[in-house]
Amino acid sequence: MTYAEAVQFLYGLRLFGAKFGLENTVQLAALAGNPQEKLRFIHVAGTNGKGSTCAMLESIYRAAGLRVGLFTSPHLVSFRERIQVNRQLISEIGVVRLVEELRALCSEFHLPAATGPAKAGTPNAHELHPTFFEFVTVMALKFFAEQKCDLVIWETGLGGRLDATNIVTPLASVITNIQLDHQQWLGDTLGKIAAEKAGIIKPGVPVMTATDEPEALAVIARTAREKKAPLIKINPPEGKRAAGPNQNQSVSPARQPSPIRQLSLLGEHQHLNAKLALAVVELLQNQIPVPVEKIRAGLQTVDWPGRLQLITRASGRRLLLDGAHNPAGAETLRRALKENFSAEQPALVLGVLQDKDWQHICEALAPLAARIFTVPVASERSADPEKLAEVCRKINPPAGVLACNSLGEVLNRAADDHFIVITGSLYLVGEALELLGLSPVGNAERGLNEWTAAPASLFRK
Repeated sequence: MTYAEAVQFLYGLRLFGAKFGLENTVQLAALAGNPQEKLRFIHVAGTNGKGSTCAMLESIYRAAGLRVGLFTSPHLVSFRERIQVNRQLISEIGVVRLVEELRALCSEFHLPAATGPAKAGTPNAHELHPTFFEFVTVMALKFFAEQKCDLVIWETGLGGRLDATNIVTPLASVITNIQLDHQQWLGDTLGKIAAEKAGIIKPGVPVMTATDEPEALAVIARTAREKKAPLIKINPPEGKRAAGPNQNQSVSPARQPSPIRQLSLLGEHQHLNAKLALAVVELLQNQIPVPVEKIRAGLQTVDWPGRLQLITRASGRRLLLDGAHNPAGAETLRRALKENFSAEQPALVLGVLQDKDWQHICEALAPLAARIFTVPVASERSADPEKLAEVCRKINPPAGVLACNSLGEVLNRAADDHFIVITGSLYLVGEALELLGLSPVGNAERGLNEWTAAPASLFRK
């Protein structure tokens, strides 16, 4: 098998959609020797900020000398981004080997390994065969165990309760925040979404959250009480607190403020993510000691592409890339632009997925722009650029708004713009990184981010 063939096999697994439940992952992990039992985890869920929080935790523990596995999704360009050890992407050879080994194990599964659309189309096939994400989750577990990782920073895919990543028992569980996103699967209220995210809470395992929405916080607190899991609430900056249940305790380790000031990531919102990450490190000091100078070094060097990533060209031209893919993310980007670039009106390049709340994303961002380009996202779920442009024109009539056929076309048209913001989807950010020569070309792999979920009724069973 070549790497291209391995990627093609993973594409084939997309035919099974996304089944929400743990049975397949448990079975495949057992066939692989239960590698999760050889590892220690910090399990991170949440609507926004979970990737950044994972990146901070990874950077801190790596600075402390640990061998750290990092599992995240989606990838920006290369599938290999999903599985990293000490921020080194899994090799193509490693992907090929693990795909071959796990594909062989599928012969012992409910159904033989995927060979094409015929089997994927059989009744209930999505329930009887590992899906793409289930397969990749066990790939990651097996790789991290082989690599003898001291710690794995483990990001959920979607939700938490029935997400494939939820077969592990971590040292600590983390829920960054709860906002509206993926309502078609997670539920249409903050309380319902919180119940799915709180599904990662394990009996007796401490859980930390920066959630400040009272409805969501109440659900997390109730779940923690039921599981007898200590709950630690990390408060937002003064003046932005929401009232929460009285039983939540607040943690503010004495050494937090100084390291946070060293944070390399842009945006005030990252300070709250950093407080959360630092509280986790403080909580686990007895199990995994980390000196304060290593915490500082980790935050000074943390790298998380595509999230308020500022690129400055030799000409002085600046491009800000941010995967703000839901209204809460767009609002965070809006605040960051006002905080850090208040004197400038950027050219806004906007591409959004159709199944996102793109009208509210437009409402948050369009008023800040001098001119606006709307583009398709390289996805079968892309929103129509013409519809995006129509909404943006209504929101910001003075701005010139142009619907374009591609991001490449926009970069040519905006060659004279000195400040450009590219946002709306991580898929679009990944394409931008390629076009700007900041990432290897990986068109054939970005499509692995595409999936079709099983019905929501299966999710909420």
